[in-house]
Amino acid sequence: MILLRMRRKHNRTLNAIFSDPVQSGILWQDIEVMLKNLGAEISERKGSRICISLNGIDAVFHRPHPRKETDKGAVSSMRRFLREAGVYHDGI
Repeated sequence: MILLRMRRKHNRTLNAIFSDPVQSGILWQDIEVMLKNLGAEISERKGSRICISLNGIDAVFHRPHPRKETDKGAVSSMRRFLREAGVYHDGI
C-alpha cells in the first residue's frame, strides 16, 4: 500500500478515480500528473498509446482523443491498475 502526501489537486483526481459509481470526464492530463507524483514512469508508444510503470506493474493505456476527458471504461482500468500497483484510496 502506498501512502504519500499528495497535493490537493492530485488527491481530488484520485478521489474521482476511486469514486462510486465510476465517473467519466476526468481530464487525462490530471491523471498523468497524479501518476508522476506517485512515482510512475510514462513512456510513449505507437499512436496515442502510453506505457505506465508503477511499483513494478506495467499497463498500456490510450490517451483519449479528440476529447481530453476519460470515459468510464478508462477510469475503471486505471482504478484496477492503481490497485495492482498497491495504490489504494482511503477517501480522505
